[in-house]
Amino acid sequence: MDGDSRKSPDNEGRDCWKESLDYFPAPQPSAMSDPITLNVGGKLYTTSLATLTSFPDSMLGAMFSGKMPTKRDSQGNCFIDRDGKVFRYILNFLRTSHLDLPEDFQEMGLLRREADFYQVQPLIEALQEKEVELSKAEKNAMLNITLNQRVQTVHFTVREAPQIYSLSSSSMEVFNANIFSTSCLFLKLLGSKLFYCSNGNLSSITSHLQDPNHLTLDWVANVEGLPEEEYTKQNLKRLWVVPANKQINSFQVFVEEVLKIALSDGFCIDSSHPHALDFMNNKIIRLIRYR
Repeated sequence: MDGDSRKSPDNEGRDCWKESLDYFPAPQPSAMSDPITLNVGGKLYTTSLATLTSFPDSMLGAMFSGKMPTKRDSQGNCFIDRDGKVFRYILNFLRTSHLDLPEDFQEMGLLRREADFYQVQPLIEALQEKEVELSKAEKNAMLNITLNQRVQTVHFTVREAPQIYSLSSSSMEVFNANIFSTSCLFLKLLGSKLFYCSNGNLSSITSHLQDPNHLTLDWVANVEGLPEEEYTKQNLKRLWVVPANKQINSFQVFVEEVLKIALSDGFCIDSSHPHALDFMNNKIIRLIRYR
C-alpha cells in the first residue's frame, strides 16, 4: 500500500459499510463455531474460521477475528453485500493460496475489484501476475472470418388505407459471418463496435458469442418497401457499426469496417491464405498479429 490518502470507490464503500454496521457488535472468535455460513450477495458459502482468518491483514481476517463488526441475515448467517458469484474464487484462494480460474473466465475485472475490497494482498498480486500472463498470450493472434450470402423472398402486408391491406413481397439479402479469433479481447473489441438493430433498439453483438473465441452473425440489408414493424415481426436483424452510426448493407461495407477495427488492433492480412480470389469475393478473410 502506498501513502496516497485518496480513497478509491471500493475504499469509500468499505468506509460507509463500516459506519453503517456500528450497531452490530464484532464477533468474538470464541463465540464462533465451525462451520461458518456466509451469505455473500444472496449466495451461501460454508467454510471454517481458520480459512476466513488465513490472511489476518485482510478484511475477512479482521471481520472474523473480532476486529470488525459484521451484519447477519434473517437466518443468522454472516452477511456481506458483495458479488456472490465470484466470491467462490476468493474463498478457494483463502483455502489453498492458489488462484484457480477456468480457461474461459470472463470476469477478471470484477474479481480484481472484489479482491481489492476484501484486501487479500496475495490474491491481488496473483491476479496481477495472471493478467500479465494473459496479456502476453494475447499478443500473437489469428482472426478468421468466413462469409456467406443468399437472397430470399420476404412476404409482408402493406396498409394502403384504413382497413385496407395488400400482400406484397420483396427480395432480401441475408448475410452470415462466422468469426473465430484466438484473441478473446479482440472479439470484445469487435463487440463494442458492432450492434444489432432489433425492435428499434441497438444491442451489442457480444451477447451472441458462442464462446470466448467464436462469434456468429446473421443480419439482413434494408428491404425496399418493408414497413419498419415487419422487421420486428419477422425477427429480421440489421447490423450497425458505431460510433460511425453506419448501417451495414453489404459484405463490402462489413469487410471494410472489420478491417479498420482489426488493423487498428495490430492485425495484418495473411498473404499466404486465403486465395486472392476468395478474398476479393469477400468469402474468406484471415488476419494475423505478431507482437
